[in-house]
Amino acid sequence: MKVALVHYWLVGMRGGEKVLEVLSDLYPEADIFTLVCDEAAISDKLRRHRITTSFLQKIGGRRHYQKMLPLMPHALESFDLTGYDLVISSEAGPAKGVIPGPDAIHICYCHSPMRYIWDLYPQYRASAGPVTRVLMSLTAPALRRWDVSTSHRVDHFIANSAYVARRINRYYRRDAHVVHPPVDLSRFAPVDAVDDHYLCAGQITPYKKIEIAVEACTRLGRHLTVIGAGAGPALRRLAGPTVEFLGAVDDATMTRHFSRCRALLFPGVEDFGIVPLEVMASGRPVIAFAKGGALETVVSGRTGLFFHEQTTEAMMEAIGRFEATAHTFDPVVLQAHARSFGMSVFKERLGGLIDSLIAARPGTPTGSAAAG
Repeated sequence: MKVALVHYWLVGMRGGEKVLEVLSDLYPEADIFTLVCDEAAISDKLRRHRITTSFLQKIGGRRHYQKMLPLMPHALESFDLTGYDLVISSEAGPAKGVIPGPDAIHICYCHSPMRYIWDLYPQYRASAGPVTRVLMSLTAPALRRWDVSTSHRVDHFIANSAYVARRINRYYRRDAHVVHPPVDLSRFAPVDAVDDHYLCAGQITPYKKIEIAVEACTRLGRHLTVIGAGAGPALRRLAGPTVEFLGAVDDATMTRHFSRCRALLFPGVEDFGIVPLEVMASGRPVIAFAKGGALETVVSGRTGLFFHEQTTEAMMEAIGRFEATAHTFDPVVLQAHARSFGMSVFKERLGGLIDSLIAARPGTPTGSAAAG
């Protein structure tokens, strides 16, 4: 079976690229197609595959791909997938818009429909400069129509969470299987001594609502460490003397803070959310807003607590509840829960589902996913 793996862009090794690595393990002979690629920024495992980039690579796309969204439909449709029996697209940025052969099976693992043209469009537009806002207004309607139309090129959707599956159904009117993405647990473990600080971690963007945690800890006088690039002047002005911004840090520093924090504060709405599980694998609980992927990873009372309004006051109340019950959270239980989202579990579930989808279609080539 000849297999093509289609990924939106390869400019780093984040959650989407970790899924692509697992797909490359399942299909070691597969070819990879991507809009742009920075080979220095990806893993050796991915570099071992034949990687085909689009024309965007030749016009500065490796550095400026985010500004080229209106060109991406043309770039994806320019890929020649003739002769491929199985096409697996990995979508968060556009990827499913490739044109598979008439007899190919196309499976899309969807991390999320493109949030910047769908549910988060108003926030992205509001935070953009005046020229970008005009361009977004002109191009977004056509991009949405293209995005919906290309959903019909997919035979089967697999969502990374039930939350994303509902958005797939909302925007594309398609059902989706759910396979939660993998968490690399190898570098996380509980420690005996815990510091007196709460933690926010991850790239700081408007939808993550980090300001809620900053303001809550400032008003309560609790220590908060914020890890991740993107803290602007407005966020820093909200912070009192108990809040520290570290910016981007290396893996060792991140791991140390995960295992030593009192708890992770998670005020945003994520499609899934890897960081809460990494913190749980480090033996620490999570205080999360009760919406999105957190509802599928945090178990109230066992691995964390929820608050139900996305406000500073609701988070302050949740922190108070946590501090009254902090002694009840067992690091061993937290770590065991995180293991149920581990890499081997994901690989087995995804490979088994893909095999079953292939087998269910009459007249297509057969063979184990793990065998390539």
